[in-house]
Amino acid sequence: MNSPSGSTAEEAAAFLEAHPEIEAFDIVLTDANGVGRGKIIRRHELMALYEHGRHLPISILGLDITGEDVHETGLIWDSGDGDLRAWPIPGTLKPLHGTAPARGQVLMSMYALDGAPMTSDPRHALARQVDAFAAKGLFPAGAFELEFFLLANERDAEGRVQPATAVLDGRKSGKTEVYSVDHLHGMEPLFSDIYAAAALQGIPAETIISEYAPGQYELTLNYRKGVMQAADDLVLLKRLVRAQARRHGVTACFMAKPIEKYAGSGMHLHVSLQDEKGGNVFSEAGGENWSLPLLRAIGGLVDTMAESMLVFAPHANSWRRFVSQSYAPVAPTWGVNNRSVALRVPAGNIAARRIEHRPSGVDANPYLVAATVLAGIAKGLEEKLDPGPETTGNGYEATVNQPSSMPPDWRSAIEAAKASEFLKQALGEDMHRTFTAIKHAEYLRVARTVSELDYHLYLHEV
Repeated sequence: MNSPSGSTAEEAAAFLEAHPEIEAFDIVLTDANGVGRGKIIRRHELMALYEHGRHLPISILGLDITGEDVHETGLIWDSGDGDLRAWPIPGTLKPLHGTAPARGQVLMSMYALDGAPMTSDPRHALARQVDAFAAKGLFPAGAFELEFFLLANERDAEGRVQPATAVLDGRKSGKTEVYSVDHLHGMEPLFSDIYAAAALQGIPAETIISEYAPGQYELTLNYRKGVMQAADDLVLLKRLVRAQARRHGVTACFMAKPIEKYAGSGMHLHVSLQDEKGGNVFSEAGGENWSLPLLRAIGGLVDTMAESMLVFAPHANSWRRFVSQSYAPVAPTWGVNNRSVALRVPAGNIAARRIEHRPSGVDANPYLVAATVLAGIAKGLEEKLDPGPETTGNGYEATVNQPSSMPPDWRSAIEAAKASEFLKQALGEDMHRTFTAIKHAEYLRVARTVSELDYHLYLHEV
């Protein structure tokens, strides 16, 4: 059968001819948690992958963060754990930098045996929203920012994670080092390999920044005309950063909050809408403060943020990031050139007008984040929603005494997401059921676990 993803055998044949050194390929399917699942196949298997797809069990999309089955998804024994067919995503077949023997990689997406999209695949959830905009002559563009920590493989004397020493010369630093260029030099060999790996995969990695915590960094990505490509960029970039860090003897950490005393890691999404002529519909005309489409899009994101927070903060650790004055927004606020709000309109070029969506942690699934953000924008445009007054000054102080519908914790976010008709529409019914079932199972796992903190607080005291 023809590939429903649009991949072609010609792409594989050309790649094999151009890369005779490559012996094997990682085939990677992204699950609800953003974890790459799949296999490593040998070189001689690649053509069959492109000609016939690859059978994978339906249960691969119903796993929790540990890889355990979540039966409540309906994707395990309810369906007999039968095979579906994964197909390559066009344009993602690339060499991997620094592998020995040489390997390549290709992203996959899941389809039913008849070629219909498997609707518990997160990438298809985003495709639905992109297609809905295209039907209206609108095309979402965007880019993600990647914040992460580089940690030592060994814990400190108290069992806590600690920043990695410089891979260049072993120098240690426990300081914040925000925006320090000299501090970046200590990781230069690793960053050089990250850029080389990104170039091989066609990922537009740009500026590296020393961020606002010891061992924390930010890597930016160039803006894409298609938000699907932006999400693919983020998935691929996380994989290669983790792999290159491991080769240099350190750990790349994508937890939202790995160190309690310092800021956590976000995954900001910059997003705009283009019309059929390539014009930015968020750009204001001369004489107006802000365009109506921009304000209504922000209104939709404000209106839907509370019920969407599980997508933006999907794990127990995600909620430790939301602390006042930690550059993680705690309310559905918006403002211009203001990093204390959830929805920031960057100052600058009118032609590049966009919304910076700031609530998501780096542990979130970029496909689900983008799908939910696009659905919120669509609601705002369709219902002509008013975003309310702009927040100026300290957004944390502006909301401290205001009543809020935002979920206060992970469990509340799970319950809000399960009940949300908006989120069901944003993700699709199957993806919504799968995602919320997996999150509920993860919550129960965490809730029944006796932690080191329990022993510290209660072992000798009660």
